Amino acid sequence: MSRAVVFAYHNVGCRCLSVLLAHGVDVALVVTHRDNPKETIWFDSVAELAALHGIPTITPDNPNTPEVIAQIRALQPDFFFSFYYREMLKRELLEIPKRGALNMHGSLLPKYRGRVPVNWAIIHGETETGSTLHYMTEKPDNGDIVAQQAVPILPNDTALQVFQKVTVAAEMALNDCLPDLLTGRAKAVKQDLSKGGYFGGRKAEDGVIDWSQSAQAIHNLVRAVAPPYPGATTMLMGKTMRILQTLVTQCPAGEKTAFYVKKGRAYAICGKGLLRVVRFELDGIAMSAAEFAAFFGTQRFEFNC
Repeated sequence: MSRAVVFAYHNVGCRCLSVLLAHGVDVALVVTHRDNPKETIWFDSVAELAALHGIPTITPDNPNTPEVIAQIRALQPDFFFSFYYREMLKRELLEIPKRGALNMHGSLLPKYRGRVPVNWAIIHGETETGSTLHYMTEKPDNGDIVAQQAVPILPNDTALQVFQKVTVAAEMALNDCLPDLLTGRAKAVKQDLSKGGYFGGRKAEDGVIDWSQSAQAIHNLVRAVAPPYPGATTMLMGKTMRILQTLVTQCPAGEKTAFYVKKGRAYAICGKGLLRVVRFELDGIAMSAAEFAAFFGTQRFEFNC
């Protein structure tokens, strides 16, 4: 029986830990994160899943400390598996497992290496993404690939919807390759890093809409940061407006960027093209197109940013 130490968090962490257990892997320790009270916790708990199965769990702020390294080394694991764990594992840790350390990344590597790959893929208008199991090195997401599973990104999919698909893709990729990985028959393929790029994390302020962009680009941003993420924002009549759902429309647009209601539907004129604004909030209050028109009328309102 192969022994593993698992570094995991989030839904991908839960589903992939479940795959390891289903294949009889001896998970000697789970390293996970304490939930951040400032973060919206909409995902499943790896700590709770580990507790259900009686697996010891630790939540260090830094897994690379001498104390944690010594604790893990004493377990003599065959493998490390990292499933949406947020801290980088340094060389001293990576050299511990006898048969290698592997990470599940939420893109089709070498595309979208780095942080929040699902959000970046949507922002860039990709029609496909997926999950990749690869060997870990000190450089993020550049090790040899063991397995990949692709999923489609449909034109109106939100980041949450795509992330749910990517979670299933991760489960499928790991489940398919794990028997060969455990018996030493799995083959790894070197990445061609020239075919992809590295992307950093995103902040709430990165969701501010630039209305000079095309309707398609703004639509991509809206769905990439839709709840449970912070949402795309703008200013209208001096108030903060959060755009939560849009559709690209083929109707002709005017020249100036603006927001208006017509025949019970809300629209936003962009730098190029027109968006139907399906769901939005004004000053923190969810509002329908009809309610907006009742309060403010049907004239065009220019955006303040």
